[in-house]
Amino acid sequence: MEEETLNNTLKLGLPKGSLQESTFKLFKKAGYRVAVSSRSYYPTFDDMDIKSMLIRAQEMARYVENGILDCGLTGLDWILEQDSKVHEVAELNYAKEGLRPVRWVVAVPNDSAINKLEDLNGKRIATELVGYTTRFLKEKGIEAVIDFSWGATEVKPPLLADAIVELTETGSSLRANNLRIIHTVLTSTTRFIANKKAWDDPWKQEKINNIVMLLKGALAAEELVGLKMNVPKAALSELVVILKEQHGLHSPTVSELMDKDWAAIEVITKEQSVRDLIPMLKKAGASGIVEYPLNKVIP
Repeated sequence: MEEETLNNTLKLGLPKGSLQESTFKLFKKAGYRVAVSSRSYYPTFDDMDIKSMLIRAQEMARYVENGILDCGLTGLDWILEQDSKVHEVAELNYAKEGLRPVRWVVAVPNDSAINKLEDLNGKRIATELVGYTTRFLKEKGIEAVIDFSWGATEVKPPLLADAIVELTETGSSLRANNLRIIHTVLTSTTRFIANKKAWDDPWKQEKINNIVMLLKGALAAEELVGLKMNVPKAALSELVVILKEQHGLHSPTVSELMDKDWAAIEVITKEQSVRDLIPMLKKAGASGIVEYPLNKVIP
């Protein structure tokens, strides 16, 4: 019985650091309650089958590969940096500041004479992504000195480095430090990865797949909202055309109401389109328009 209980426990690594808050929010939206004290590295789940640990994203792939963890979330960049042999279960397109990929870029001071990759020959580059940057430049035939940066990488040029390879989402930090981007080295998104042996375990594979399905459903709902409204049947065709042709909504749900002259329509649409869509619907005759948030959208 003890062995069965042990096997039916999923050891999950959660990223500590910049991805931690957004990851916890995503799990909450997916239906998991996760709690951790400020001094603890062991979050608790309301799912007793999950045992979790906070690990920096930079190290996650190594611990998953070695089987210390069954699975975890980390960036593609750190999987490539560690050159880890793990099973990639899913891409989850979220980052610290929103639903967008992050980029590792080559940046130089605004007044630098370096304008293209070839100009890095013989130069000194500071980065946290040493392994991948070294391999990338070698493939391009560029020889440069790659220094590991412990942090505050943006302030190192021009005194401590000629250029940097740094992570950015918006580029605002680079601009604030008078740096300009000359090349994108790698575009990265968050990945859910699994240890290969754990993935071969039927119970763990099913458990991981269920978690990933809910996480992907929560992400899919992030940019969507639901709309429902009452529509006079005389205007129903026009409203359906607006929803289908103007906003690409292929299958609005139409329901009968007690009043035979009216119908109800319900659709899912992108949140950013609602400010344009609602006035059009109102003008076409819709009333009682309700917008509501979504927790998960499962295909």
